[in-house]
Amino acid sequence: MEIDFLSHMRIVPDHRIAGMVTYPLDEILLVTLTGIVCGADDFEEIETVGRGLVVWLRQFLPFRQGVPRAQTFRKVFRLLPPDALERGFVSWVYSLSRKVRGVVAVDGKTLRGSKGAPDGTGALHLLSAYACEAGLVIGQLAVDGKSNEIPAIPLLLDMLALEGAIVSIDAMGTQTDIAAAIIAKKADYVLALKGNQTSLHQDVRDYFADAELVKDCTRHTETDAGHGRIEERSILVCADISWLKERHPQWQALNSIAAVTAQRTSKKTGQTSTETRLFITSLPPHAAAILAAVRAHWSVENNLHWQLDVSFGEDGCRTRKDNSPLNLAIIRHAALNILKKNPAKLSISRKRLNAAINPNFRTELFAC
Repeated sequence: MEIDFLSHMRIVPDHRIAGMVTYPLDEILLVTLTGIVCGADDFEEIETVGRGLVVWLRQFLPFRQGVPRAQTFRKVFRLLPPDALERGFVSWVYSLSRKVRGVVAVDGKTLRGSKGAPDGTGALHLLSAYACEAGLVIGQLAVDGKSNEIPAIPLLLDMLALEGAIVSIDAMGTQTDIAAAIIAKKADYVLALKGNQTSLHQDVRDYFADAELVKDCTRHTETDAGHGRIEERSILVCADISWLKERHPQWQALNSIAAVTAQRTSKKTGQTSTETRLFITSLPPHAAAILAAVRAHWSVENNLHWQLDVSFGEDGCRTRKDNSPLNLAIIRHAALNILKKNPAKLSISRKRLNAAINPNFRTELFAC
C-alpha cells in the first residue's frame, strides 16, 4: 500500500551522504506525519508514537532499522530544503482537490514558540492560503515578519491553482499588484480596505457615509445567535463605481465596493458593539455572495489558526533551528488536511486521539 503524500514528496532531495544513511527520508517523513496525526507535537513525541506503531508503519515501508531517535529527526528537518517540501505539499493538495471552490483566505500567523530571542524576535512568520470550503491548507510561505507579507503574497499565489476561486486578504494585502496577480490567476478578489490605501479608503468611506448615495446600494442582512451573543451582519454593495475607477484606474477588474457592519449584542449584559469594515472586490454586486466571502475569511482564525494552536500546540512547539520550524509546520498542515478530509463527525482533537488508538481509523485517514 502506497501513501499518496509520500509519492509527492519524492521531489525532496536528501542531502545526507549516500551509503551512510541508516533511516531513509521517506520513512522519516512518514513517521513524522503519522506522529503528528496521532497527537505528537514535537520530535520526542514523534519518536514515541513511531516506536509504538512501527508494526503498523511496516505495511507502507520496510523500516528495517526501526524508528530513529528524536535527534535524528531534528538533524534531518534542519537540513531539508523547505522549498522542495513546499512544492511536494502543493502538488499533494492539488491531487486531493483539483479545483478550489469558494474562498481562499490568505493570512499570516507567527509561530511564537520558534522565537530565537527572549524579546520574541526571530520567530517564524508563516503566510498560508486556506481553502475555506474544503477546509484545506493549499499552500504556505515563510516571510520575515508580518510587515513583509506584501511582497510574499504574489509569490504564494503564483504557486497555487486558483482559477474560479475568490481570494480574500486583509487590509495589508490590499495592493494593486496583488489584485493584478489574483486576476492573472483567473480568480476574483475581496480585499479589506483601511487607511493604508489613503485616498481609495477615504473615497469609499465618504461614499458609504452619504445617506442619499447608499439608497441605491444592494443590501443583505443575516442574524446569528450563539456563543452567548446575538450578531447581526449587514452589507451594502455599490456597483455604480465608474467615478471610483476614474480616480483609481490602477485597480484591475474592480467591480464593486462594500461596507459590512457587524452588530454584536451580549445576551448576558445586553451591551452592544458595532463595527463597520470596507472592501473592494472584482465580484459583481451580489450582496449575499460578497458577505459570505467576507465571513469565510473571518473563519480562518477559528478553522485554521485556532486549530493549530489549540489542537496541535503550534505556539508551544520550541523547534527553532535552521529549516526545522518551517518544515515541521508544513507537515503539521499536511496532518491537519488529512484529519479534516476525513468525514467522521469528531473534533480534530478527538480524531487525533482516535488515530492513536484505533489502527483501522488510522489506516482510513491515510487512504485519502
